[in-house]
Amino acid sequence: MRGFARSPAPIWLSVCLIVKNEEQRLSQCLASVRSLADEIIVVDTGSSDRTISIAKKYKSRIFHFTWCDDFSQARNYAIAQAKGKWILVIDADEILEQRAIAILKKVMQQEDCLAANLLRSEIGAKQAPYSLVLRMFRNDPAIAFRGIYHESIDSSVTILQSIEPHWQVVNVETPVLQHYGYIQTNLNRKYEFAKRLMHKHLESFPKDSYMLNKLGAFYISDQDISDQDISDPDNLNFGIGLLEKGLALIDVADSQNLTRCELYYHLGIAYERNHDLESAKNAYQSAIALDVPEIVKLSAYLNLGHIYQENNQKEAIDLFEIAIKIAPDFAQTHFSLGLALKTSGNFVEAIAAYRQAIAIAPDYAEAHQNLGVVLIKVGFFPEAIGSFKLAITLHEQQNNFEIAETLRSILQEIQK
Repeated sequence: MRGFARSPAPIWLSVCLIVKNEEQRLSQCLASVRSLADEIIVVDTGSSDRTISIAKKYKSRIFHFTWCDDFSQARNYAIAQAKGKWILVIDADEILEQRAIAILKKVMQQEDCLAANLLRSEIGAKQAPYSLVLRMFRNDPAIAFRGIYHESIDSSVTILQSIEPHWQVVNVETPVLQHYGYIQTNLNRKYEFAKRLMHKHLESFPKDSYMLNKLGAFYISDQDISDQDISDPDNLNFGIGLLEKGLALIDVADSQNLTRCELYYHLGIAYERNHDLESAKNAYQSAIALDVPEIVKLSAYLNLGHIYQENNQKEAIDLFEIAIKIAPDFAQTHFSLGLALKTSGNFVEAIAAYRQAIAIAPDYAEAHQNLGVVLIKVGFFPEAIGSFKLAITLHEQQNNFEIAETLRSILQEIQK
């Protein structure tokens, strides 16, 4: 007797992407998900480079979508092709952390789990090194993306939970995605496009606090955008207005705590740049007080600590020590503690903090530089010279030539 025909293996997870001209990063992205994905769906919106040929190498199911200035429509077309019980949405400028795969598999086994907020590392971001993004969810027709830009499934998940209250949204607070969208070259290319679509979205949905937050953050940003004077005071004040409007529109009983936290955090940055430190402190404290995962509030702790540190207030050390507990493997937390300890005169402890930052990030030029300063204060001149030399080399490698030259002058004075 001949064997019975085998039924195909069930598709558990579909990974969905929308892409256009992503030949530089797509291979890394797809390589990172292939051991987890049962199928990869790539929706191309008009590539003219090698994007499609790269996608084929990873046995992706490839579809074409005519771009219409609406990310939600493209996302929804992509997830409509998915055959899996679960969907993971990822972008070409993101990479899945391999150590998170086992965690995601456990999430998908939870019977009452509808969707998962995934912790994303924002590579190259000057502020907020981590964010939570709702990107993994059950393949349910009631779940759909909304929003022309910065599209999300949040509102449809909330509606579904109100109808079927047993569903839970879990937070995965171990880094899952690495996001490279904040690298400067990418920002220069995407800035005007993003701003145009966010304004377009707000024309249709003027009371969308989430989008007011995102657009406000653009306007108060200090990124060096080559074709836009983002540091213009009018831009700063316009951004503050958007953020304050977004905050006012969130009802006290609303569940949008993540958006509320971002609004307070961005307002803190804006008030600082407007030299209103009391309002900045209040905004950061309001963000910290919210019931959201501590990792999301990390930058609020750091920024508030830096305000106290500049005034040599002991609260800075306390805040930086909390930040270290939240993210012990994030070099900036240890570096910031070193700054506060140095300012307060605790030089030996500052040395330990700087060395810990360097152990985590050996190319941290500022940590080597500040370590050299503190080593001089305690009389360890040979070690200080070594730290300064390494700092100079690293600053030059990172194109910080003016800082390197200043340090070289200091080093010459020390060696006289």
